[in-house]
Amino acid sequence: MNYIQTIGYLAAFGTTVSFLPQAVKTIRTKDTTGISLSMYFCFTLGTLLWLIYGVLSGQYPVVTANAITFLFAVTILIYKIKYK
Repeated sequence: MNYIQTIGYLAAFGTTVSFLPQAVKTIRTKDTTGISLSMYFCFTLGTLLWLIYGVLSGQYPVVTANAITFLFAVTILIYKIKYK
């Protein structure tokens, strides 16, 4: 692994881990009142598109970060829709 990939994986780790507290809080409390449905829908779609881009271009830091973030985002989006 070269330094560019290392930077990519560190960036992926930082941005992905930042979603963990929100996902855990949302799952525990089922409180989504402070979350915008339209923003989270757009964010989740964007994350999915980044994931597809990473897969098609073979950029594994992008794939890793966006696969995990997409799972967090979908979970929060489902809770937002389910527990209005």
